Amino acid sequence: MDIRIGIANSPRELNIESSQTPAEIEKIVSAALDSDSKFIKLTDEKGKLYIVPVASLSYLEMGGEESRRVGFFA
Repeated sequence: MDIRIGIANSPRELNIESSQTPAEIEKIVSAALDSDSKFIKLTDEKGKLYIVPVASLSYLEMGGEESRRVGFFA
């Protein structure tokens, strides 16, 4: 699943390809916001850890997996 995170006062967004479901991501973000946590921790498909400060979180966009086409299609 593709995750895009907008960070306040930053012109770029953070793009992550994750194997987690949208429900799992929503649970992580909701728990962090409800508990006044300082950080959100997410991992991508390759095992990289991303730590995003909750205070600077502008938006979080989750998209479904889209199969990529290779070659020519009629």
